[in-house]
Amino acid sequence: MKPSLPSPLPLNWPMKSLASACTNFSVMPYGSYELTIEHELIRNVTPRMLLWWFRHIGGTMTVETHNYSRYRVWHPLDHIHWSMTKPGPDGAAQVGSRFRIVEAFGRNPDYLVDSVETVVKLDTEGIRLVRRELGQEVLSLQHWFEAALGGTLYRSRMQVGAENAFGQYVLNPLLHRFLFTRTMGHAWLRHNVEEVGNFEHFLPNLYQQQLHVESVW
Repeated sequence: MKPSLPSPLPLNWPMKSLASACTNFSVMPYGSYELTIEHELIRNVTPRMLLWWFRHIGGTMTVETHNYSRYRVWHPLDHIHWSMTKPGPDGAAQVGSRFRIVEAFGRNPDYLVDSVETVVKLDTEGIRLVRRELGQEVLSLQHWFEAALGGTLYRSRMQVGAENAFGQYVLNPLLHRFLFTRTMGHAWLRHNVEEVGNFEHFLPNLYQQQLHVESVW
């Protein structure tokens, strides 16, 4: 049974438009999809804040006196559920952790993703997640962080499919027909521009609050 789409969170901040970023959708030689984004500067957000976020997506946060799932605040319209297995000794995400990500791009049930991905890189330079099926890496999602004046330069790359003969003739046609269509790819570009832009609205305050809590303890 597909997860149901919850009501939008009542957070009325403006989300960045697709035009605010430089995006590209291409088909690679063996037929896998490659989607790239060069985001507009993420203002007042540092790579260290982003590392903290990806290690601590779970849990809740308070926005305007209301307590919400952190994951849902990240994209108040499209995000449905996030959970993690194989955390580090401190309970936070680490290389080897597995994220279950449930979301619907553009709140369209036809663009619903329910995927379990493994963290293979996580540091102040970025994060990379991969999903493997049938011994093949069928999805790779990488984000790069670079400190800049006033914020962070943030780049994203997703690859859906495998760049080999098995991918070309078997895996990629099935993936792109049943799990991640071309139209879903275009919807993901908009979704990712929005969620990365949303960091400006909540992450600096959340990070400072967490530092305060840790200093008290």
